[in-house]
Amino acid sequence: MNVLKQAKGFWFTIVLAAIFFVVMQFLINGEFLNPFYVNTLYTIGINIILAVSLHLVIGITGQFSIGHAGFLAVGAYVSAIITMKLGLPFPVALLAGGVVAAIAGIIIGIPTLRLRGDYLAIATLGFGEIMRILFLNIEYVGGASGMTVSHLITWPWLFGCVLATIIVIVNFTNSTHGRACISIRENEIAADAMGINTTYYKVMAFVIGAFFAGVAGGLHAHNFYIIQPTNFSFLKSFDILILVVLGGLGSMSGSVIAAVLLTIITAFLANYPELRMVIYSLVLIVVMLFRPQGLMGTKEITAFLKMSKAAKGGAQDGSRHTVA
Repeated sequence: MNVLKQAKGFWFTIVLAAIFFVVMQFLINGEFLNPFYVNTLYTIGINIILAVSLHLVIGITGQFSIGHAGFLAVGAYVSAIITMKLGLPFPVALLAGGVVAAIAGIIIGIPTLRLRGDYLAIATLGFGEIMRILFLNIEYVGGASGMTVSHLITWPWLFGCVLATIIVIVNFTNSTHGRACISIRENEIAADAMGINTTYYKVMAFVIGAFFAGVAGGLHAHNFYIIQPTNFSFLKSFDILILVVLGGLGSMSGSVIAAVLLTIITAFLANYPELRMVIYSLVLIVVMLFRPQGLMGTKEITAFLKMSKAAKGGAQDGSRHTVA
């Protein structure tokens, strides 16, 4: 019965996603959405990929990484080189950006993921800054002036990447590998004592997160026409971190909801540059005061749906007993 319920839930979600895709494609093709709303939609999708990929590292594996902008930069520049310098198709550029970012994740992950807490955070922050400075001094990609990139992003490609990211990370989390990562998050010493290769699983989660951050970088590069090293500073890493913390550490649904809400808030406050950061900061402070565990805590949105069904079932049983 549980397997049947999971299958029904999976197909129900797929059907809803397909309906959403068709509706948005119709609105975009019919030009019912102006360029501002289309760009906001694309930015939401990119931020969802970034938030969900970092959620795997921080929320599931419990590794405090603040260098995610480094992987975003690698994916952005590699994909831009593939399309603008080598003239290869956009899908190849996205895949190449993700693969190179994953390789960078392996290179930085193996030595640094033996560290914990603040030391790991400083090491990953250093990686992000190294990537930024590296691209800042390479004239082949424009250096400080940046690199002009064609606008190749489309709604089908963005939606497909978002959906693939969510499906892969959900399935990884529910697998034995994901359970091992969760055990590391809860108590790394105990997990190590039980025979779990903690370094291996931390690097695995780190590499998967880096891959999807690289894909998000490719989408980012081909959405904003120009990429510059200043777009990938440590402040960008903190922006992505905020999405995960605000949504709730350990909740992928929370990361998605936070990415949607904060992107919309940022977009509509763009007309008020003097007050934008003040209002943005106040929203974060209020949420943290009243929901310090984040919007969803450690729960997924499916848990609330199950609770509502259980409550309805209990109410129906109670009414039956009353009638009897």
